[in-house]
Amino acid sequence: MMKTDDKQTIYHIAVPSPLRRLFDYLPPLDSQERNKNQPLQPGTRVFIPFGKRELVGIIVASSKKSSISLSRLKSIISVIDSDSLIPEYLFKLYVWAAKYYQYPIGDALFHSIPGLLRKGKDLPTKTNRHWRLVDQGVKFSLAKLSRSPRQQEFICCLQQEKSISQEEAKQRNFSASTLKQLEKKKLIILIDTPIKKTQTDIKAYTLAEKPQTLYPEQKKAVNNIKLNGFNAYLLFGETGSGKTEVYLQTIEKIVCSGKQALILIPEINLTPQTLGRFKRRFNCHIVVLNSKLTDREKAFAWNSARTGQASIILGTRSAIFTPLKSPGLLIVDEEHDSSYKQQEGYRYSARDLAVIRAKKESIPIILGSATPSLESLNNCEENRYTKLILSSRAGEASRPIWIPVDIKKTTLIGGYSQKLIDAIKKTLSEGDQVLIFLNRRGYSPTLTCYDCGWISNCPNCEARLTVHRKPNRLICHHCEHMKKFPSKCPFCDSSKLECIGQGTERSEDTLKTLFPYTQILRVDRDTTRHKSAMNDLLSIINKGNPCILIGTQMLAKGHHFPKVTLVAILDADGGLFSPDFRAPEKMGQLITQVAGRSGRGEKPGSVIIQSNHCEHPFIATLMSKGYQSFIKIMFKERKLCNLPPYRFMAIIRSESVNSRAAINFLKHCRQYSEYLLPPNKEINYLGPLPAAMEKRNGRFRYILSIYCKERKELQWLMEKLCLKAENSKLAKRVRWSVDVDPQDVS
Repeated sequence: MMKTDDKQTIYHIAVPSPLRRLFDYLPPLDSQERNKNQPLQPGTRVFIPFGKRELVGIIVASSKKSSISLSRLKSIISVIDSDSLIPEYLFKLYVWAAKYYQYPIGDALFHSIPGLLRKGKDLPTKTNRHWRLVDQGVKFSLAKLSRSPRQQEFICCLQQEKSISQEEAKQRNFSASTLKQLEKKKLIILIDTPIKKTQTDIKAYTLAEKPQTLYPEQKKAVNNIKLNGFNAYLLFGETGSGKTEVYLQTIEKIVCSGKQALILIPEINLTPQTLGRFKRRFNCHIVVLNSKLTDREKAFAWNSARTGQASIILGTRSAIFTPLKSPGLLIVDEEHDSSYKQQEGYRYSARDLAVIRAKKESIPIILGSATPSLESLNNCEENRYTKLILSSRAGEASRPIWIPVDIKKTTLIGGYSQKLIDAIKKTLSEGDQVLIFLNRRGYSPTLTCYDCGWISNCPNCEARLTVHRKPNRLICHHCEHMKKFPSKCPFCDSSKLECIGQGTERSEDTLKTLFPYTQILRVDRDTTRHKSAMNDLLSIINKGNPCILIGTQMLAKGHHFPKVTLVAILDADGGLFSPDFRAPEKMGQLITQVAGRSGRGEKPGSVIIQSNHCEHPFIATLMSKGYQSFIKIMFKERKLCNLPPYRFMAIIRSESVNSRAAINFLKHCRQYSEYLLPPNKEINYLGPLPAAMEKRNGRFRYILSIYCKERKELQWLMEKLCLKAENSKLAKRVRWSVDVDPQDVS
């Protein structure tokens, strides 16, 4: 029964919890000292008692009502923020997103703020951090560090320069371990000096580099982007057509007017190249937000954006939640990329939230891509977005020539046709670079026994263990199960073990054999684990010396390699026969993006595609007519099958060590859904069905798909269904999740 008290304020607070509800609390005991006419605002962080623990909570709303007796309610322990750190409209977006994506509101809100704030800590004050010698180090004899030359060199520098900033120490390649050892020896100390705040005159802003001259289509695109009020633009530009220059010149107008621009990119590895481009162009404060930063670094960048100190904010998916003091422009580069959709936990789409946010902030948004998603193209057809087209490459660059190679009729050398090998030789002899695309890391996807047919399967997943040579291991790429490479077959003791198929490691070895005097650079997750590894590889590539790049889709997205004139796709058949209806679209996007790395400089480029199905309509259309014709086929297929973007979709996933428990839970969900909304022409249900990989990490996985003509109707159903599922006894035996607008239906 609802309890009321006209005099008592009740705060509805979110806590980091999987429960889909808020918790009611009384004001803090010292509230008598506060102005009762000014209750705590939504978005304010507080410390609260929660069971036997003390947690950080976020106030979502306040009222005079509670479903719990006032005598049973606990009081807020203390208030962390004097005012909410998040603007009201943005906090409402946080709450809306949690509801739309059917995720527990507490977990969703805490996902949306930096790690330091989740822990109840204050935003750090920006300081100058620099190393100094302690008294003992001033007169220290360098001879005592003769066995540690780097330590000796750093002490020598400090004795001459008195102090060295932390950033400068990094630039001089003094490692963290070197400095830590000197600190342990009590020779140096790290000093923090607060930075004095100075008023910056944004009107005095100048460009660090002269803008490029726009060709007619670029100029038309820049002129058509209205900077006042909400407008959504789809910048549909050929790979290498100069989309980035359109971004830069639009950002210039925004920053010169004293506003801020938030730019989203799909991959962390694109940050160095994009940041470098922005820093060369703009003479203003630019910050980066991504998962490679420490909690402290993220908090600095987040606060710089919030307070308006940063004019340009560059980030990956989660940066969409960053508050801006003077929002002026949102850009989502490579808008088609599935990386913008969180695939675990809080399954939000940063691209879609960016559009909603731009509307709430009444600012323009640019969605850019050479291979736009069907959803965005459909929004253009329905006049929700304005399409801006760049149909040709910038400058003197021309489109590459496509060359199909039917590998059914060809003898391959380590996965390479003779036609491709000859093309690589020719390209290298002309002083250019080659990019080889193979979206499969490791040495080989399968290890088998020649005598008995044994295959190295993962004990936890319906997948094979991938062979890795460095280190010499068998690794599951789904659950990370690992074991040593066997010396003999575990089933028949035969020593005739054979690696089947190609991975980037094996392909690299093949290239080293075929081209022993050429530099081979492998770019995949295994070679870029180190924080600066991608930067190091890019710096080598950008020197322009003849070399061969071999890598996964990390190489396909947004990189500009002007010396690459040959791109080779070793296996183009990956998305042709997948159970995921989005697989052909993703295949077309990936092939087009990879091909787009070729011929971006002065010389023309070519693309060699090795396939077992060169005559397949999807591949043939891509090669002969391009992405626009290819996407028309996708639209016809989706419309015929009543699939997104012509219907809205949600998936309920269930997994358990007991397959029957996972199936029964989804059956219960379907029965309740059909009770609320019986299947008809407007709504239909599919499942429970096994996921594409039925068993993963020791758990059986099943999915229930729901398709609905109306978004509001689907949302209403999902809200009712989630509450019912959460309270079901069957839910206690499974892990379950909801995915609204899924990008991966496997």
